[in-house]
Amino acid sequence: MTSKKREGIVYSTNPEFKYNSDALPEANTLIPEKQLLYVWLDSKKRKGKTVTLIKGFIGTKQDLESLAGEVKRHCGTGGAAKDGEILIQGDCREKIITFLVGRGYKTKKAGG
Repeated sequence: MTSKKREGIVYSTNPEFKYNSDALPEANTLIPEKQLLYVWLDSKKRKGKTVTLIKGFIGTKQDLESLAGEVKRHCGTGGAAKDGEILIQGDCREKIITFLVGRGYKTKKAGG
């Protein structure tokens, strides 16, 4: 049984009543040529360890995780796909940018 957030509504006598969900539908994945990905260097809240972030991906969670896996294999390092971002351990910004451009993505260096 799944739990629904039903804030503010306790009971309704209307038989056609439906709860409104605030969840946004998952976006369809855009083709690489139409995506602009920002590649960041970050060490905040990570105990001084540097990570490379890829932000701006528009698509499904499965496609984000698939791209994260390809980037991790290309860089030979660990990482994760969380909250619509890809985190790669270490400073792999140049390597990631060349990989993404080779795959057809538009990229920009940002942060760090």
